[in-house]
Amino acid sequence: MGNYDRATFRPRTWHDATPAFHDGGDTPRAYLERCLETIAAREPVVRAFVVLNEAGARGAADASTARWRAGRPLSPIDGMPLGIKDLLETRDMPTQMNCAAMAGNFPKRDNAAVRALREAGAVILGKTVTAELGGAHPGPTTNPFDPARTPGGSSSGSAAAVGAGMLPAALGTQVGGSIIRPAAYCANVALKPSQGAIHRGERQTTSQSTHGMHAGCIEDVWLTMIEIARRVGGDPGRAALTGPTAPPAARRPERLIVMETEGWASLDAPSRATFEALLDRLAAQGIAILRRDAHPLIARFEAGIAEARAISAVITGWENRWYQRAMLDIHPGGISARGVAALERAEALSLADYETALALRAEAQARHARIAPLADAVIALACPGPAPLWPGDAPGAPLAPRPTGDVAFNTPSSMLFAPAVTVPLLAVSGMPVGVQIMTPPGEDARAMAIAGWLDGMR
Repeated sequence: MGNYDRATFRPRTWHDATPAFHDGGDTPRAYLERCLETIAAREPVVRAFVVLNEAGARGAADASTARWRAGRPLSPIDGMPLGIKDLLETRDMPTQMNCAAMAGNFPKRDNAAVRALREAGAVILGKTVTAELGGAHPGPTTNPFDPARTPGGSSSGSAAAVGAGMLPAALGTQVGGSIIRPAAYCANVALKPSQGAIHRGERQTTSQSTHGMHAGCIEDVWLTMIEIARRVGGDPGRAALTGPTAPPAARRPERLIVMETEGWASLDAPSRATFEALLDRLAAQGIAILRRDAHPLIARFEAGIAEARAISAVITGWENRWYQRAMLDIHPGGISARGVAALERAEALSLADYETALALRAEAQARHARIAPLADAVIALACPGPAPLWPGDAPGAPLAPRPTGDVAFNTPSSMLFAPAVTVPLLAVSGMPVGVQIMTPPGEDARAMAIAGWLDGMR
């Protein structure tokens, strides 16, 4: 049984600590040491990290302390301790992707977003556990509210480190549901931005891949993401994340469209009842709640995302198959049985399968655009109820298809290229359950503002 209570849970946050840096009441070095104390206490069970660079972090925190003392911080996140998902390259720590074929990989260079964070003065403390190659095969990380449960994936360590209070924020990535779902399972706030809005650096293989941030609060998500965007922009040929330097002001929505997704039919009764109670609270405050029967365009939108899991799986499988087969050719046995099975499914696809999936994705994006004038945003669950129990693969038994949880509530935003923000608004069976706000591509700041208003509800 979990122990999450939204009313009493206090995440570690950064933005509200910085005023004391100006007058010497606190310092980035002291803040870092508090993070390290929590890591020492909780890491043996949570297992969020692959590697820590404590010496490098202390040096960076000392330099940040001197800048704050002199009144010249590089940015609002100067000195912020951060974790980096171990899919992304870091010049001072290896990048091994939780994959035996990548053991010892140490390119000694920074991903574009990591470089931007360093330029903003952030302290890169460690690499966080990812599911193998960003896929479905889990690492050792446990849920910070119940070690018998998964933290989600593939940004498992980033979500768990923030949920456990080890860090104020951590960088993750998403192709299907790898930011929003683990954040929802671990009581994080998180932003999966518009497609291409944050430069992915070397991670350009898949057309739905995005960088995003896990944090303890709305403010820290935005501060980190906008500082990255200001320095490296978006992917080649794509518009960068835009918006104010400060976190967008909370915005009360007038109309919200409920996105059920294909996960609605199998949603457990307590989670459905808890979400419906939230919708009732919003309606009682005068916010119009629109369901699929409220307008034919909403019904068509739901029909367009009704197979989002399968569509995303075809697109991602086809796009990843080439580099994964090359990796396996070089390192036989270097990918898990679950990863090999996914690769074999991808290699059974035809070019026609891929092009059909692209056409279905494009049509779903068009249907999303058509519902935009009907409401301020889309609201949905960010995960299919509480994080599932995960005892590990049983010897001789078939492999569990989704050990890090079902992506049904997450693949729509990924295939629509839309920004999604999750906030930990609900608790079911003592475990956090996130709620997400989704807006049209390019409207990230609006999604953050509405999510901020919802997060302020008590």
